[in-house]
Amino acid sequence: MSRDTAEFSRRQMLRGLAGLGLTASAGSSLLLPGYLHAEQTPEEIPQPRYGGRIRVATMSSSTADTMDPAAGSLSTDYVRHYMVYNGLTQYDEALRGQLSLAESMETDDQKTWHVTLRQGIQFHDGKPLQPEDVVYSLMRHHDPATGSRVKPIADQFESVTVTGPRKVRINLTSPNADLPEILADSHFLIVQDGTSDFRNAAGTGPYKIAEFRPGVRTIGKRNENYWKPGKPYLDEIELVGIPDKTARVNALLSGDVQLVNAIDPRSTRRVEQAKGFSVMETPSSLYTSLVIRQDVPPTNSRDLTLAIKYLLDRPTIKRALFRGYATIANDHPVHPSHPFYAADLPQREHDPDRASYHLRKGGLEGLRLPAYASPAATGSVDMATLLQLSAIPAGLNLGVNRVPSDGYWSNHWGKHPLSFGNINPRPTLDMLFSLFFKSDADWNSSRWNNPKFDQLLAAARSEGDQARRKQMYVDMQELVSNECGIGIPVFMSLIDGYDSRLRGLSPIPIGGMMGYSFAEHVWMAA
Repeated sequence: MSRDTAEFSRRQMLRGLAGLGLTASAGSSLLLPGYLHAEQTPEEIPQPRYGGRIRVATMSSSTADTMDPAAGSLSTDYVRHYMVYNGLTQYDEALRGQLSLAESMETDDQKTWHVTLRQGIQFHDGKPLQPEDVVYSLMRHHDPATGSRVKPIADQFESVTVTGPRKVRINLTSPNADLPEILADSHFLIVQDGTSDFRNAAGTGPYKIAEFRPGVRTIGKRNENYWKPGKPYLDEIELVGIPDKTARVNALLSGDVQLVNAIDPRSTRRVEQAKGFSVMETPSSLYTSLVIRQDVPPTNSRDLTLAIKYLLDRPTIKRALFRGYATIANDHPVHPSHPFYAADLPQREHDPDRASYHLRKGGLEGLRLPAYASPAATGSVDMATLLQLSAIPAGLNLGVNRVPSDGYWSNHWGKHPLSFGNINPRPTLDMLFSLFFKSDADWNSSRWNNPKFDQLLAAARSEGDQARRKQMYVDMQELVSNECGIGIPVFMSLIDGYDSRLRGLSPIPIGGMMGYSFAEHVWMAA
C-alpha cells in the first residue's frame, strides 16, 4: 500500500458516516453487544427499555476522586468522566478512534490535523459546544497547575487553533498517526472553555451530575438533550467504590449493586452459578511483568535475563493463577489480537534445561537472588512462588520477598534487581512503548537502554504506510522479547459481574465496563 493510499484511507475512516458517533473503517465491524448474535433478525433483537436506576461499584474510590478528566487516576474517575463528558473521538471494540464530537478529522501528513465539530451539541448548562472548548481542553494539559496525568503525551500538542466556526487545527510537534486513538482517552475529554472548578462542571455527555461526594458516591441523571439520538436509556446511575474484591461480589449477589468490575477469576463460578447474574470477560493487554534490572549486577547479565524468562511457566500461570481468564504472552507487551502483533516471533516456552544452559554460560550457577512481589501487582506473589520452584532444578536459588501493597510502587517496583510490575492497557502501541520501554521513560522500570528501539519508536510514530509501520512494531517486539529486562507471561482478562437484566454491555479492551464507557449503552430489561 502506498503512502498516499494509506493517508487517504485514514482520512476516509474519520469523516462522514457518524450519525451515532461511530464510524466503521474498511474491514471492521461495528461494536456488537454481547446479548446480540449476528444471525438474529431485526425482529429478534431486544429493544432498549427506557427508565430505571442502577448502582455500580468499581474497585477504587478515594477523597481524591475528581470531576476533572485531566486529573483522573482511578477506574471510578474514568467511569465518572465518560458519564459526563465526550471526546473528539471514542474507542470501538478494537480500540480504534472513531468519530464522536468530531464530525471529521483530516490530515495529509499525520502532523497537522483539521477537525470539524458536529453541529447542535450543547453542554449540560445549555452552552453550545465551540472550537474554543477544544482548544482549552487540549492545551490545559501543558499547564503544570492542571496536574495532568498525561502531560508527557499532551506535550506533542504544539498548538491547537480555531480556524472557523466549527473548525480546529491541531499541530503536533512531530507526525503521529495515532492521534484519533489518543484523543479517545478519558483524560482528553472535552470540557468548557475556562473551567477551573470541576465540582459542578458541565459536559456534553449522557449524564448530568446530580451529586458528587469524593470517596463516597457519584449520582448521574439522564441528559434529556443528549446529542446521540435515543441515548442514554437509564434515568439514573449511582457510582460507588468497593475496594475489597470479595465485598464487591457480595454486593452484586445481594442485589445491592447491578454492575461490578475487577472480579477475581476464582469468583467467576460463584457469580455464574447464582441465578440472575453473569460475568463478562474482556481479553485485554493488562499484564503483570517480572522486572529484571538491566543496569545493576547480576541481573544486567543477558544470560541471566534469558534464563529467568525461560523459567516462566506460562500455561501453568494461565491455568492456576487466572483460571483460564488470560492469554499467553511472549515477553513483550503487544496482545495477540493487535493488528501489529508479531505473529511470526517464536513463542518462548517453559524450558528449565535451556535456563540452566544460560546460567552455566554466564557463570551464574548457584546464584542466590531475592524477588520482590506484592498483592499490589496482581498475581505476582503466586508467580514468584512458581518461578522459585522452576528455578531450583535449573540451578538458580530465588527467594520470594512478599511486601505489603501500601508503598509498593514507590518503594519496591523497579528498585531491586528482581521485582514485579502491573501495567494497565494503553490505547496505542506508541503510548505503551513510549511510557514503559523508551530508554529515557520515567516508567522504564528495568532501565533498559536500546538506541535501535528508540529510533524505531520515533520512526513508527510518523510512518503513514501501515505495512511499513507494522514491520517497525514487529521489530520492536522482537527487541523487547529477546533483549529487554521484562518478562511477561500472560495478558490478564478483565472480568465484570452484572445483573443479567442489565443489557447493552460489550467488551472494549481499554478497561472493564466497556472501557469505562458503559453508561450511555446499557439499560435494564423488565
